[in-house]
Amino acid sequence: MPASALPRLTQASLPLTHSVMATNERGEPVAVKVPVERALTLYLDRAEVVTLMTLGAHPEWLVLGYLLNQRLVDTVAEVESITVDWETGAAAVKTHRMTRASTPRDASRVVTTGCGQGSLFSDLIDTLAPVPDTPSGVSQDTLLAITDTIRRHDTIYKQAGSVHACALFENDRLCLLVEDVGRHNALDSIAGWRALQPPASDPVERCPVLYTTGRLTSEMIIKSAQMQVPVVISRSGTTEMAIEVAQKHRVCAIGRALNQRFTCYTHPWRIRFSSLPEPARDLIPVFP
Repeated sequence: MPASALPRLTQASLPLTHSVMATNERGEPVAVKVPVERALTLYLDRAEVVTLMTLGAHPEWLVLGYLLNQRLVDTVAEVESITVDWETGAAAVKTHRMTRASTPRDASRVVTTGCGQGSLFSDLIDTLAPVPDTPSGVSQDTLLAITDTIRRHDTIYKQAGSVHACALFENDRLCLLVEDVGRHNALDSIAGWRALQPPASDPVERCPVLYTTGRLTSEMIIKSAQMQVPVVISRSGTTEMAIEVAQKHRVCAIGRALNQRFTCYTHPWRIRFSSLPEPARDLIPVFP
């Protein structure tokens, strides 16, 4: 997408942690850092849509990703500008034309830090296209390298806890890591950032992989499929519905990724297992 077609965005990020006094196990006063939780109300063409609870790391990307993932706008090209004002706690989105989202279907909602948005619409699964094949797939060594990269990364979680992280990789290269009070916010921020990037010049050589610290629910899989990310990996587990959605939309869902181990729940053909002998690799099914 040419730069002239991109929406105008403010850059309204704020400090993500705050120091408070607490008491340790010995009864001693200690200074500790805690994440800062903020309310951000989203207005689309002056209509109130939702209030998001967020750290405020990348509020413009969060708003754009939320609109795209909720199908309130179809493409980035519809959005003229996103203006975040923390004094009023508002994000004003202006589109180039009145869209179907101008009369919000779910107005005045509050998405809490509990992570369960429950706000994707019922027809989304049926209209979502399956994720296309990636010729090279992702190697087992790459998956292990991704978990090691996250383990070594300097994060808010290590400083203060109480946050989730999502990260986008291309093969084993970290493109972006976002932390927020909820895993959906972190994933929406990545979706917003990715939608603003120019098309890849060598898409055949790239295999996007999404990492999340949170559990893999059906909504997380749906959002990954909307981003056309073929492999999703989590240090946590998954749900039965998430497996069904991943199976249908050709997403390789991987959980329990800790200490050089992982469990692949769907579409193992997207992984190149270095530890398998050649005949065994041939037996890995390719699902329709």
